[in-house]
Amino acid sequence: MLHDFTNTTVESVQTAVTEALAEADALIERTVASVDAPSFEATMRPLDLAGAAAIRGYAHGAFMAYVHTGSDVRDAGQAGEEAVQKWNVGLPFREDLYRAVRAFADTPEAAALEGEQKRLLEFWLRDFRRAGHELAPEDKAELESLRQRLVELEVAFARNINDDQGAIEVTRDDLAGLPDDYVERLSPGSEPGTYKVSIKGPERVPFMAQAHNRELREKLFRMDWTSAVATNRPILEEGLKLRHRIAQLFGLPTWAHYALEVKMAGSPERVEQFYAQIVPPLRAAAEREVATLQERAERDGVIGPIQAWDWTYYDDQQSREEHGVDQNLISAYLPLEPVIEGMFTLTAEVFGLEYRRVPDARAWHPDVTLYEIHDKASGELIAHFYADLFPREGKFYHAAAFPLELGHRRADGSYATPVSAIVANLTPPGPGKPSLLRHGPHGEIETLWHEFGHILHESLTRTESVRFSGAETERDFVEAPSQIMQHWVWQPSVLARFARHHETGEPLPEDLIDRMVGSEYLNVGLRGAWQVSYGAEDMAMHASADPVDIDTAMREAFDVTSLPFPEDTCSVASFGHLMGGYDAGYYGYLWAEVIGDDLWGRFMAEGITSPGVGMAYRRAILEPNGSRSGDDMVADFLGRPAAVENYLRMRDLLPGETKG
Repeated sequence: MLHDFTNTTVESVQTAVTEALAEADALIERTVASVDAPSFEATMRPLDLAGAAAIRGYAHGAFMAYVHTGSDVRDAGQAGEEAVQKWNVGLPFREDLYRAVRAFADTPEAAALEGEQKRLLEFWLRDFRRAGHELAPEDKAELESLRQRLVELEVAFARNINDDQGAIEVTRDDLAGLPDDYVERLSPGSEPGTYKVSIKGPERVPFMAQAHNRELREKLFRMDWTSAVATNRPILEEGLKLRHRIAQLFGLPTWAHYALEVKMAGSPERVEQFYAQIVPPLRAAAEREVATLQERAERDGVIGPIQAWDWTYYDDQQSREEHGVDQNLISAYLPLEPVIEGMFTLTAEVFGLEYRRVPDARAWHPDVTLYEIHDKASGELIAHFYADLFPREGKFYHAAAFPLELGHRRADGSYATPVSAIVANLTPPGPGKPSLLRHGPHGEIETLWHEFGHILHESLTRTESVRFSGAETERDFVEAPSQIMQHWVWQPSVLARFARHHETGEPLPEDLIDRMVGSEYLNVGLRGAWQVSYGAEDMAMHASADPVDIDTAMREAFDVTSLPFPEDTCSVASFGHLMGGYDAGYYGYLWAEVIGDDLWGRFMAEGITSPGVGMAYRRAILEPNGSRSGDDMVADFLGRPAAVENYLRMRDLLPGETKG
């Protein structure tokens, strides 16, 4: 049964977490008690089900830290998240649990395991090794203390970013270049006739792309790139030291060697090889593109090289002038509800699904909607998901898909229906207007479809084990099923399905669609290089055997963009991924994009809305989740490993080739 979030209080959050962890502990005790008569059902099944109980504690309690309107409830949610994470981190350190699983691993039954059950045992044995059960007792104790402290730091880091409500105050004249509906959504400033433009995405991104006032673009950029610096830079510095010490305990040269063991890449060396193949063509393209944008800036009277706060502005100008693409005009044809309906219609057709809105969501906010996903052929209810799409004070600052119930086989043999939530900050409705979404690279349409890719991954799971459910595959693969979703929003036939003017109902003109599609890979080298800079920054801090100078790491990583480094900034203080699970793993976004593009290539070859390809993709990629390796799933769907060349070829970046 779905949870009722409407009466959430501090006490209910605390109770949800406490009761869920108590249930999880009771299941763990069943595993521990099996040590003298171990079996898969007695040992591994309760251990796996304990993870489902912990997730419910997260969903009904800790999740409120990201979405609830009450600051006291969010505080309780944060404490709950720390408790759940510490429980998860502490689990593999338990000696009694290790002995029980080890006892089962030594049985003939364990030796005969196959498929998902074999993988489950292997992963738990790996977890126990990584928890230090092969280390000296004093080293294991230190390791557990370090890991628990990291949880505290990670939770605090995320909360500090979320709580930073930085904004600049501007006049109406300062907003020249931005449309009226953008201005209407801004909060009033401290002085009459002024407005606040915050560093949060829905306000910052359009301002940086369209505001004519260069000084204010710089001011907002610097505010964003120094966000939470006073609190979070010390947290990151401590976190880096703790991670390096953990690597030392295992005799490894760097944290990256420890962290990458559980990812597709497997080692820092494979990441280096990946970057060695993909970075040179991206860097070369970025240099050419920056030179072109520089010419535009000079025509505006800009003296000296363009800066980090200039390039999206001149990218937008180039898109308008060379392709006739005005995002303000396009947004009028992309009201949220038809976009969602178009997304549902397409994915229903391709993946064999049916969507139904639940009238009474009983969610944490009136704006939140709830949907059912059914299998079209059988009518079976597959999953539920919530959509919380508009910004509000105190809410999660970015966009993400949160698992609230993982699909798995219950103890009674029934299958638990997955529940998940999209939490995003899309353009909200304005006075007399619906929510109108921005198209373009990394625009709101891409964001929505990308996050819905995560929802599908979490919803269509058919794994038996909690451990491999949802999107619990390798972290550097998990974005691939979402990256592939973004391609559909650039297809003329798909846009023609749902793009209608919010006032007249007129379809998006075909010639404008053609111009939009023609601009898809505009300045693609610079966009890719910018992403590489974040990955390189991450690896510089986590793949070094020597003490890391954060400022040097930021500066050297940024060089790939061919833009001057923005002095006196510290973007890593608000780089949530560094302390949020993508440490020594941010390369995975580009890694997954390469894989996603390759997967998309099969759709392009056989039909972008082909149900045959869609069902093959559902069976090979979405349903197995973590029960198979990313490499194996890709090979099943494509008949070969993923290739960087196809990513470069799609963007006309492959050396010696041009697109025909």
